[in-house]
Amino acid sequence: MLPVEKINQLLARHSEIEGQMVANPDPETYVKLASEFSELAPVVEKIKSMQAIQADLDGLVELLGDADTDAEMREMAEEEKPVLEAQIEQLQAGLQLLLLPKDRADDKSAILEVRAGTGGSEAALFAGDLFRMYQRHAESKGWKVEVLSSSEGEVGGYKEIVASIKGKGVFARLKFESGVHRVQRVPETESGGRVHTSAATVAVLPEAEDIDIEVRNEDIRIDTMRASGAGGQHVNTTDSAVRITHIPTGIVVLSSEKSQHQNRANAMKELRTRLYDAERQKADKERADSRRGQVGSGDRSERIRTYNYPQGRVSDHRINLTLYKLDRIIMGEGLDEIIDALITDYQASQLAAIGDDSE
Repeated sequence: MLPVEKINQLLARHSEIEGQMVANPDPETYVKLASEFSELAPVVEKIKSMQAIQADLDGLVELLGDADTDAEMREMAEEEKPVLEAQIEQLQAGLQLLLLPKDRADDKSAILEVRAGTGGSEAALFAGDLFRMYQRHAESKGWKVEVLSSSEGEVGGYKEIVASIKGKGVFARLKFESGVHRVQRVPETESGGRVHTSAATVAVLPEAEDIDIEVRNEDIRIDTMRASGAGGQHVNTTDSAVRITHIPTGIVVLSSEKSQHQNRANAMKELRTRLYDAERQKADKERADSRRGQVGSGDRSERIRTYNYPQGRVSDHRINLTLYKLDRIIMGEGLDEIIDALITDYQASQLAAIGDDSE
């Protein structure tokens, strides 16, 4: 349970912010105060609910301790006491989750990158299946999906595809999808009915905003080139594809849609996102290196999930979760069950780490 001192500090801060907001601060200050106030609101709501139930529980304990309490009242109090205790325990658990360290990028939109790995044409087809899975999942959430760049496979699917997924909290929901995804199935081109294994990599990056990362003009080189389409289609007679190289880091991004103006905007968006992600990874690594006993690196080269078509199962190897719902998951409908399990596991590890640090 949170110390009483900590609870009082949170309530006092919430009240203090409320007072500052009604004192007509300047717009910039008001936005900052409003943001902190909205973050504290669910915390304060749980604390007040917990305090109200605790007051009721204290009353029951007092009633049970009174020798003059009649038998009927005593029986009712003894029945209600464990109910209130369970409610308090549930509220305390919820409060702990609300007070876990926040990832500042969680509320952001995201850039999704899916690339074919080992497996040739079948890997490209699988990359296409994965992208459409995320696309359908995003649309079911009301998020907006915009393809920034793509390179099609020889027989379908994608060698690689990069898209922006816009919506509040997209990164928080999709960030655990980064890693190597493996598929086991019989390719359409396989006449012998043998199961093949191929893979695709997924990267989910928080979409950077102009205020997140500064890109200086002298640090980038912009090249334009002739765009090419499959089978000679959609080939522009003018240079329209845009490649931007960030000279200090060597990061290269490419956008090859029809409009050169849009390509430049897309490429700059992706570059900012990659630079922002590099900064986050650097900070995350420094924190991880300093934390003792960390299990697993979370490196994207690790296989995280297997989609086995003959058995109709999806297995997430990080949390030993196996679901025989491949059809629903690959359609994007059943993805929430995996995502919720991953978030719960992550929160549990955070709580355990806090417990270890307090010893």
